[in-house]
Amino acid sequence: MKRIVLCGSIKLKEKIFEVEEYLKNKGYEVVTPKEFKVEMTKKDASKLHFNEIASKNTDIVLAINVTKNGIENYIGPNTFAEIAMGFYFDKEIYLLNDIYEPYKDELEGWNVIALKGKLEDIK
Repeated sequence: MKRIVLCGSIKLKEKIFEVEEYLKNKGYEVVTPKEFKVEMTKKDASKLHFNEIASKNTDIVLAINVTKNGIENYIGPNTFAEIAMGFYFDKEIYLLNDIYEPYKDELEGWNVIALKGKLEDIK
């Protein structure tokens, strides 16, 4: 069973839980940010999530990038840092939607796969 770490803004918590449920129903082990379920500092939450990404048990990093504040395929700075961690630790990296233009060079250079909303395309 593949293990997927989900990344995204706390403002997208409901969408992240929706994706988590879908993936669990498909047989994946899914990790969501701890700060979504328990109160903790941003610093502690980030460190815990980075450790989940770096774990040898993690196969895939999936960034939940949706339209936020009118910006399509938005990826915030923390989610971008998590994608970078996934790249550094040789994880498969997916975006829920399309490439976020401001980070296009890096995302394409790191072979990030844009699912364009099709979770079933995760391999």
